[in-house]
Amino acid sequence: MNDLITSIGLMSGTSSDGIDASIIKSDGENEVHFKGNKFLPYDEKTKTKIRYLKEKINLITDLEKNRLEINNLEREVTLLHAKSISLILQKYNLDNSEIDIIGFHGHTIFHNFKEKKTKQIGDGRLLSNLTKLNVINNFRENDVNQGGQGAPLVPIFHKALQTKLKLKMPLLFVNIGGISNVTYLSENKKIVSLDTGPGNFLIDKIIQLKSKNKIQFDKDGTTAFTGNIDRNILDGFLSDPYYDSLPPKSLDVNDFNLSSLRSLSLEDSVATLSELTSVTIVNSLDFFNTKPNEIILCGGGRKNKYIFERIKKLSNILTNNIDLYKIDGDFIESQAFAYLAIRSLLKKPISFPETTGVSKPSIGGDFIKFK
Repeated sequence: MNDLITSIGLMSGTSSDGIDASIIKSDGENEVHFKGNKFLPYDEKTKTKIRYLKEKINLITDLEKNRLEINNLEREVTLLHAKSISLILQKYNLDNSEIDIIGFHGHTIFHNFKEKKTKQIGDGRLLSNLTKLNVINNFRENDVNQGGQGAPLVPIFHKALQTKLKLKMPLLFVNIGGISNVTYLSENKKIVSLDTGPGNFLIDKIIQLKSKNKIQFDKDGTTAFTGNIDRNILDGFLSDPYYDSLPPKSLDVNDFNLSSLRSLSLEDSVATLSELTSVTIVNSLDFFNTKPNEIILCGGGRKNKYIFERIKKLSNILTNNIDLYKIDGDFIESQAFAYLAIRSLLKKPISFPETTGVSKPSIGGDFIKFK
């Protein structure tokens, strides 16, 4: 364990519900030890600010138009990330001298691979000063500069999980966050990944809109089970050429439009969008020559029983939540960015031609040394 690096990974996902923090020890390769996790929820005011800003940024030019608002929110979000580090250190009775690096993802406010631009808010220098720790941030930019899409970045961590858990390949990891993405690990250890389509974001958004914010998300998929799928609207979503384009490929939550659901009830809207999430995940299997032995679900969407059951039924493949393997599926991405920070520190690649479309295996992240 002496040669291992201790890292805190931080993730603020597209749901904008708060900050996931995880502590791991790793060599940046196959040895990974999980030390603990902590969730810091955003208050309603911060959630609203993030969501409102995200709604306003649909084009690259919107980044400059909203620069003052972006800078103000970036400071606020960075202060909360510093608080999350303080809380996780307290929880596990650790001193910051025991932490080697922080992996600071920030919060994505714009991602468009066609325009070769991805933007995460989060001030790495400020976080370093506040925590008195070394920080690695800006994980995606180098990949984009090298011809990649900047996402998904978690696949190399999925490979480390497969090794740690000794899971048989071929294997499919599915992360159902705001967007759903998959990592396919073939028998010859090749890694392929792609964003499959929407995850929780559209379901959360429609339920918030149609309930006038009385309901924030579809707990356990209960609402989806009570609604009826509108097949015409579903087919309209599925006709998007994105779904036929070859991987690697990535999406942003702003790539979707909910206007076709205006006339539907809350229940039917949620059922239709939950089916869209499930079908697009299962359809992604068509990109792989050999079906996986197992599908492992991670992220908040794994708790949605409707989506879980539909993936299981439509794929006819053994489907499990990662929690079955004594790993908390809520913290896979924060653990991943702790792991990516270690790889970045060691100058190991974090993205690959088959995962992001980058021209060659690419290192990533900016190192900020605490002074």
